[in-house]
This record gives sequence, structure tokens and C-alpha cells, in this order.
Amino acid sequence: MANREALRALQIRLADRLQAARTEGLTVSSWLAVESAGQFYLLPLGHAGEIFPWSAVQPVPYTQEWFLGVANLRGGLAGVVDLARLLGAAPVRSEQGLAEASLLAFNAALEVNAALLVDRLAGLRGTEAFVSSEPPGEGAPAFFGTAYLDSSGVRWQELNLQVLSQHPEFLSISA
Repeated sequence: MANREALRALQIRLADRLQAARTEGLTVSSWLAVESAGQFYLLPLGHAGEIFPWSAVQPVPYTQEWFLGVANLRGGLAGVVDLARLLGAAPVRSEQGLAEASLLAFNAALEVNAALLVDRLAGLRGTEAFVSSEPPGEGAPAFFGTAYLDSSGVRWQELNLQVLSQHPEFLSISA
């Protein structure tokens, strides 16, 4: 219960900050920052939808290991994708770890009924939060954008959810 209230409070703060930035003409953050299996990702705000606390996911047989199943998110069914597993990591998921995780739905404009399982929300980020950047490495997936380095030396990988939602591997959930 406290986890849901904390998530709701975060959503309200994010919405308030975005609204204040729009009305005051301030620079608006470009990304929602998340952590998954010890890796840090930047998701474009225009591609991200609503954030949900972990909820029961109904497994779907004969699917890829990164496709966890379907969940009822506000009355709509969404496929749930473990972001870390999709990107090649093999995290061990405990019940407590899942209870602290979040589901990030894709923006409805992308026309994909899917949500990403992320371990932790790390707030909003703009380009001013980083000290350097580099283009995606050779052989990186098409949905990888620029990689950014913050002042603490942490590497943040931008993920283009619009490109991801159309990527053949993402669309092919059958095992």
C-alpha cells in the first residue's frame, strides 16, 4: 500500500514539475531515467506513458523469457516486458524485488499495449545533467540512442521506445 502511495506521489510531482516548466517557459526535461539490472536508461518523455506499481502478471506460455505475460493496467491488457532480459541481462527476480519494481507503459500514441518492467525510477533528466555524450556503439540495436555520462561517471543509455516498439525482436514474442 505504501509503495502505491509513493508511486502516486512521484507521478504527481512529475506532472507538477512538467506543468510548471511549461507555464514558466523553463527547459523541460527530456527523459525519464530508470534503472534495470544495474544499468541506467533514459526514456524519452514523449514515448513514456503511465507508471504503475508491480501488479500480478498472467504468464503466457511459449513466449520469449523476457516476455513476462500480460497485466491489467487500468482496465486494459498490456504485454509486460522485462527490460533487463530483453537487453540480454539475466537478473534474478525475487518477490521483494518485484514489489519494489515499476511497470512503465508505452505512450498510447505509439499504439502498443506494452509496459516495461524496470527496477527503479530515477526521476527526470535533461541534457544539462550530463557532462559528455557519444553515439551508439557499432552493432548497437537500432533503438539505442546517444549514451550520456553524468558527473558521477555513470553511463546512461537512451532508448527510443518508438523504434523499440517496431523492432522485429520486440514484436516476435513467441519462443
